[in-house]
Amino acid sequence: MRRDYFEGILQLRDPTEELLDLVWNQIEKHGIQVAKQVPHKNGVDIYVSSNSFLMSLGKKLSAAFNGQVKTSSNLHTRDRQSGKNLYRVTLLFELAPFKQGDIISYNGDRQKVVSVGSKIVLADLRTRKKKSYKFDDIVKTAILEG
Repeated sequence: MRRDYFEGILQLRDPTEELLDLVWNQIEKHGIQVAKQVPHKNGVDIYVSSNSFLMSLGKKLSAAFNGQVKTSSNLHTRDRQSGKNLYRVTLLFELAPFKQGDIISYNGDRQKVVSVGSKIVLADLRTRKKKSYKFDDIVKTAILEG
């Protein structure tokens, strides 16, 4: 494989040291080649040599950390020998600024975080009613208390 070859991109947003350590340990453990790293103001993009590794890493990240995983794929080329389409996968992992059990202020109400994933479930502390919200809506507007 060429040094600059990659099949997928791992985009980490607002990563902690613990998250980065897990990612690099997994890359090393599985012998995955890294073509390049591109730093961003709120994270890093890591170009890796295996789409299947990228997908399994996404599952591990969502199980180990409070965050959202989004995947997309783009047709890259067509294999000349087999005729199969070859895709490049992009996996975005956004770490939430809060975790299960935290108290946040959202829309002027104090809420308790019940669960974090692609959907975030909040329980209103005054009424005790639970409601599910989109990850992006909560992360952009909620304020962590305490």
